[in-house]
Amino acid sequence: MTTDHETVRDLLGAWAVHALMPGDEAEVGRHLRECGPCTAEAARLRATVRHLDGPAVPDPAPSAPPAEHGLSLALRTRAPALRTAPHAAPYAAAVAGLQALLAELDERGPWGTPVVHDWDVHDTVAHLIAADEPLARHVGAGPHARAPVSRTPDGTPWRTAWEARTREVIRRERARTPAQTVSAWRAQAAGLLSSRAAHDAERAARATDVAGMRLPVADHFLARAFETWVHADDIGGALDRVVPPPPPPHLWQLVRLAVRLLGPALGPRAAPVALTVSGEGGETEWVLGSADDPVRAELVLDPVDFCLLVGGRRTPDQVPRGMSGDAAAARRVLTRAASLAWL
Repeated sequence: MTTDHETVRDLLGAWAVHALMPGDEAEVGRHLRECGPCTAEAARLRATVRHLDGPAVPDPAPSAPPAEHGLSLALRTRAPALRTAPHAAPYAAAVAGLQALLAELDERGPWGTPVVHDWDVHDTVAHLIAADEPLARHVGAGPHARAPVSRTPDGTPWRTAWEARTREVIRRERARTPAQTVSAWRAQAAGLLSSRAAHDAERAARATDVAGMRLPVADHFLARAFETWVHADDIGGALDRVVPPPPPPHLWQLVRLAVRLLGPALGPRAAPVALTVSGEGGETEWVLGSADDPVRAELVLDPVDFCLLVGGRRTPDQVPRGMSGDAAAARRVLTRAASLAWL
């Protein structure tokens, strides 16, 4: 019997990265010979994966300086981020950056190196599969491998369900090789980046609940970029490799997302604080808190430091900042920003 469209759609991401089981590959191949729409979608997915792979990294010349070796060379020579609508461009770039980092590791590489929480490198990639999954399901981009659905009961608080799904996926991926886990992550990322929601700004403007946050789909793509970059930085730090921050236009998209989340989290009655984020790419100021009272304090932060604070990689005491006025009001903003971390 001919494989139906829905089954094939669930398998196309894995097909695009050559990660199907032999039986599934034969079924998908038969269907693609008969179905034009699925064939077109398969071609888009494989083109996405080829773009994420980028060009082969050449061997550095003997005279090349040390900075041109390894990850820095891979990042310099990779293809530019996949062309998408602007809201998905930071995610495309973050995926390409993490892939450049993971490409340095072979099957015998340091996959067991501790990274963050109680995860090693392999586990952290598995976590990203689980973390990207809710948006992938929403935009019709996954699951691409026939992963078991979570057994968490309906009505479970989202953080509890999210943590349970991460544990479930990590447990499953520990039984697979790192290469298989990376392929599954790449397949899902390719599905997200080839989805209509990644290319259609009007469609992406619609608000939806994903992972406990009701935001426009465009902002959910930015959240995926945020998390992918932060975990790439986690992995780079664990392996003593420098992972550059997002390019300024993307970094400022993440800053604005963080401010959009921070304002409601503080609430309209909080003592007003002027937050200035200043660094490469510009300077922007927001007043957070009550709109009816005079500003009580001023905070100035670098965009990378601000994002790492919101991402849970800086504490209110550690983050470099300029501060004046009511110290308690300013600290409340820093503490609330740090509490937003879901990474």
